[in-house]
Amino acid sequence: MVFSWLRQRRRRKTLSQPFPPIWLEYLRRNVAHYQFLSESEKSRLRDDIRIFVAEKNWEGCGGLRMTDEIKVTIAAMACLLVLGMEHNYFDRVKSILVYPTAYVAPESRERGTGVVDEAGEARLGEAWYRGPVVLSWDETRADGRLRHRGHNVVFHEFAHQLDMLDGVIDGTPPLANAEESRRWHEVMTKEYQRLIRSAEQGRATLLDSYGATNEGEFFAVATECFFERPVEMSNRHPQLYELLRDYYRQDPAKRCSSHACS
Repeated sequence: MVFSWLRQRRRRKTLSQPFPPIWLEYLRRNVAHYQFLSESEKSRLRDDIRIFVAEKNWEGCGGLRMTDEIKVTIAAMACLLVLGMEHNYFDRVKSILVYPTAYVAPESRERGTGVVDEAGEARLGEAWYRGPVVLSWDETRADGRLRHRGHNVVFHEFAHQLDMLDGVIDGTPPLANAEESRRWHEVMTKEYQRLIRSAEQGRATLLDSYGATNEGEFFAVATECFFERPVEMSNRHPQLYELLRDYYRQDPAKRCSSHACS
């Protein structure tokens, strides 16, 4: 109770300060999604960014010097993911580690509640259960600026964090009730198997074939596509789009259509 009161007090103090003008410039430069938000969504996102930046431990790795631009860019995309949901700023993620570019981490393997990436390969990002999120700054910045290319490492890794809220990496984040769980299982299983078949046959797909690796990667890849190529997903995978629209409580295809984007 005392810790919760202190946290809320710190957050009120953080939000009492004006949003730095240079931070707004970072959003406009590095987060293409920002321009498609309504004014109320922009306001909430700016508040979420301030709290997220203040509450995380930020560390530059591989010689990278941590800057406000890096913090704001990452915070914006992480918070955009949950903009329509009740959330607590990914409070299980205490640290954000950022490399200048792709990096090779010590060998590790997925164990259900551990690291979520392939072992021994150059990585652009990874997410740990009750641990840090690790990101490449080059990739993060490029993803944020080039909307609609279908990839976003911040969305991907923080989707894993949502997945892990129930303690396992299985492509199913905590859901509200049995009916939502039934619908989730039905749609996700069908779409996951569809992607596996396409990958095995070497067919190009809207969803990144990396999503065929396992259910956890499928959810993360589907999340990227939902935010990055929403109109195409709504046309080609309507059930999957509607499922994610209801989960994230956002409709990026509608946002995009209202701004005449492709």
